[in-house]
Amino acid sequence: MKSRLLITAVLAAITLSAQGPKKTGIPRATDGHPDLQGVWTNATITPLERPAQYKALTISDADARQWEQGEAQDLKAEDGASDGKIIRAAGSSGTGGYNALFLDRGSELARVDGVKRTSLIIDPPDGHVPPITDDAKKRMGQEMRQFFNFDDVKNRPLSERCLIGFGSTAGPPMLPVLYNNNYQIVETADTIMILVEMVHDVRVIRMNQPHVAPDVKKWVGDSVGHWEGDTLVVDTTNFRPEVRLRGSSDSLHVIERFERIDANTILYRATIEDTNTFTHPWTVEYPFRATAGPVYEYACHEGNYAMQDIMGGARRMESRTDKK
Repeated sequence: MKSRLLITAVLAAITLSAQGPKKTGIPRATDGHPDLQGVWTNATITPLERPAQYKALTISDADARQWEQGEAQDLKAEDGASDGKIIRAAGSSGTGGYNALFLDRGSELARVDGVKRTSLIIDPPDGHVPPITDDAKKRMGQEMRQFFNFDDVKNRPLSERCLIGFGSTAGPPMLPVLYNNNYQIVETADTIMILVEMVHDVRVIRMNQPHVAPDVKKWVGDSVGHWEGDTLVVDTTNFRPEVRLRGSSDSLHVIERFERIDANTILYRATIEDTNTFTHPWTVEYPFRATAGPVYEYACHEGNYAMQDIMGGARRMESRTDKK
């Protein structure tokens, strides 16, 4: 009996040691956990994957300034243009992008532990998404063919239909994009809500609950959370099969960690697992910074003529083909 009590005490001590002492100087909720509430932004020009010219995760401030100045010059040069690096990255090559006024991706590289970074991906160490499986390659080929399917509105991409945000901005993982990178967090003891500025997404994290049944699929997955010391850990599964992250399957599993490291910063880390798609898991990490807000309404369909123009253009092309 005494040995059992001793083992229990040792395990408890190890757990407390792993969690570490509570940070001071950060807001706390009434239950003692860090208060994550407020408006946050993850806007950054640090790319998801590391550019070939950079071999390390970190970069000196001098080299970072040179990179940031080059990005600012590119943005200025592409203002009102029909092509360019930023426009190509947005998938609008040759058709023009947004005026620079509408882009809000930040002007600096992400800084973590006082050092700026060259990629959001921290694992694998090379800063790249792992190779994908043969099944994933087939799915991506099917998706590419589907992208050129204009037979029905329901065949169009989810973001084009205003169902979920562009570029996994709601996630998880919640990745930064060209604009609308703001998030509002509302926290209670049993539920945490994240309102995403892009499109209209709302994530609801149920605390200390089991996942819903496997056949219940959701656009942003089923998120359940718990606290590990001062870190909020969120486990998300049950994604709808139409949701694709780099060709992911409905086996996609994301584990996020939200750590409030000071009054103005949440360090965000997400590990992505999907054995049907990626040869091994991969992890991203970057800060969310406090911002004054507010989170503006994203009226995705208001004044949006794109869908009717896309479908109308397809019908026009078909009529010309029929006449030939």
